[in-house]
Amino acid sequence: MRVKVFNGEGCRAKGSDEVYRALTAEVRSQGVQDRIEVIEVGEEHCPGYCTLSPSLLVEPSGMIYQDVQVRDAPGLVQNLVEQQEPLSKKIYSPRKLEEIPEEQETDFFGPQLFWTLRNRGRIDPESIEEYIAMDGYQGAAEAILEMEPEEIIEEVKVSAIRGRGGAGFPAHIKWKAGAGARSDIKYVVCNADEGDPGAFMDRSILEGDPHSVLEGMIIAARAIGSHHGYIYCRTEYPLAVRRLSIAIDQAMGYGLLGENILGSGFDFHLQIYQGAGAFVCGEGTALQHSIEGKRGMPRPKPPRSTDKGLFNRPTVLNNVETFANIPQIIVKGGKWYSGVGTEKSKGTKVFALSGDVRNIGLVEVPMGTSLRTIIFDIGGGIPDKKKFKAVQLGGPSGGCIPEDYLDLPVDFEAISQANAIMGSGGMIVMDESTCMVDMAHYFMDFIQDESCGKCTPCREGTKRLLDILTRIKEGQGEEADLDRLESLSAYITDTSLCGLGQSAPTPVLSALRSFRKEFEAHIIDKQCPAKKCPALLHFEVDPEKCASCGQCYRHCPAKVISWQKKESAEIDKEKCIQCLTCYEKCRFEAIE
Repeated sequence: MRVKVFNGEGCRAKGSDEVYRALTAEVRSQGVQDRIEVIEVGEEHCPGYCTLSPSLLVEPSGMIYQDVQVRDAPGLVQNLVEQQEPLSKKIYSPRKLEEIPEEQETDFFGPQLFWTLRNRGRIDPESIEEYIAMDGYQGAAEAILEMEPEEIIEEVKVSAIRGRGGAGFPAHIKWKAGAGARSDIKYVVCNADEGDPGAFMDRSILEGDPHSVLEGMIIAARAIGSHHGYIYCRTEYPLAVRRLSIAIDQAMGYGLLGENILGSGFDFHLQIYQGAGAFVCGEGTALQHSIEGKRGMPRPKPPRSTDKGLFNRPTVLNNVETFANIPQIIVKGGKWYSGVGTEKSKGTKVFALSGDVRNIGLVEVPMGTSLRTIIFDIGGGIPDKKKFKAVQLGGPSGGCIPEDYLDLPVDFEAISQANAIMGSGGMIVMDESTCMVDMAHYFMDFIQDESCGKCTPCREGTKRLLDILTRIKEGQGEEADLDRLESLSAYITDTSLCGLGQSAPTPVLSALRSFRKEFEAHIIDKQCPAKKCPALLHFEVDPEKCASCGQCYRHCPAKVISWQKKESAEIDKEKCIQCLTCYEKCRFEAIE
């Protein structure tokens, strides 16, 4: 019997590592090591929701436990040994306990299709033997021993896979250019610098299935004639770095990396480079400068990286999710892969679903699945009976999509119709309590802070956009500011050096197009309809609604609320710091 504890960085933040150690100790304490094996796997494979972690999966029964605490370990192990009914409050089931559903029968998993996350919940990410048992490295073996480089690229072309890093550039075109470049040294680089707020797709794959990325890079190296590769992973991902290091050492030990791979005479050496966390290093040329030991700043194109990239040599760069898909394309064929998706967007896409949605977690769906299916069927809809307002796709460089576009299919072309981009896969859901001015201000503040400063349009333009949004938030905006936002955004988009600057105004423009009235309310009426901008709010206590409970008085950080038992509270408006605490703590809606 195997007890798999999902122990990625996100799960560890909620105590999964302590649960893992407690279960391991309890198995030893009860002397049942010969009957129960406790292992840890990445959160990418988690069969539950992030909101209910720590989670674990029991095999072969398939029982899924959620919200497990250290104190549950003794009873849980005893129940497993005695094969009793599971702890009812911990089991995942939307139905009665005795009707535990198969994974595919649940609302969360039913519409999903696991290709990138194919080893979800199945393997120990620190065991190359378990990866090989799931047909791991079969694709690399076929590519090296049985296929010519041209055949590999042709298979990738037939699959029609496009880069999953955000731009959606066809992988085979990039690989063909790299293969055709004349140089005795070429590089394959994996972009694992995942910097979008709310995104954790790449990190989870690296933590849960690192060998799939290594295998994809080996195949790419064989296709273009490269013998050197780098995985650029941010330092903030310590578990991913550790498991990648283990995977590289194991692959070297099995003759799958290094010199003379599988006795073929083909060499490929791979190493990890840890980035310092600069958002701009997600851009390919800035990433390459960082590996070279320079400041991470983009350069003009052309030349393209496939002509002159890392160390001025031809370089093929793809992101984690793209490489993780390549082994299956070689093993099962390009036609198999292109059999799913839309006309121009094939395969599946992994999204990090978060924000104001019931079921937060990783979601993998066929290209063409509607936003409504992802948010309401898989995600469970909006909690607390609130209304859907928008979904932010593509992170700080993406746009917000309003309710009118919920039935839009998720693919590269369709998303652009809603003035947004798919990006790497971050999907942040917002309910009616979200202020779109505040949202635009948040993303512009992030972008302005992360701008490398190399080109004037991005460095100065984003600062001016942020200044205008700040004025509007603080009730000092004027109607002409809306025209300024649009004209300045157009200038930044047209003249910035790299993709970060060119897409920087997108969150502002998309919010302005879909929620212009909300901007006008801040400027003309000096009101924030969502009640989120403190400078536009004034607080009063409605004596008729006040229950005299004193909660506002107890939680007020500025101590400006007076209250006595059996009497209504009062707020000193002159001293109020407008922090919203009283409004959020009042259960009787007495704060207006």
